Amino acid sequence: MSEPEGDAWQSEWLDAVYRVAQSLKVSEQTNPWPEHPLLPEAINYLMTELWDQGFSQTQIKEAFEAALADMPRYTAGEGTRR
Repeated sequence: MSEPEGDAWQSEWLDAVYRVAQSLKVSEQTNPWPEHPLLPEAINYLMTELWDQGFSQTQIKEAFEAALADMPRYTAGEGTRR
């Protein structure tokens, strides 16, 4: 049985986000410049790419703020995933 169209659409962008996160983790683990943390630069670059793709400042800011607000529920109080 094939995926309904909406499921395929959602799966596509979820897979893209997953691949980006995996790539960033590998890059963090192999960072030759530990004095320059990767994640802040990557998040900043993501923000600029979202802007360049036509998302508004308000949309970007609200999305980041909503994600941060939801973080405690997802992480269950843990500082890192084990």
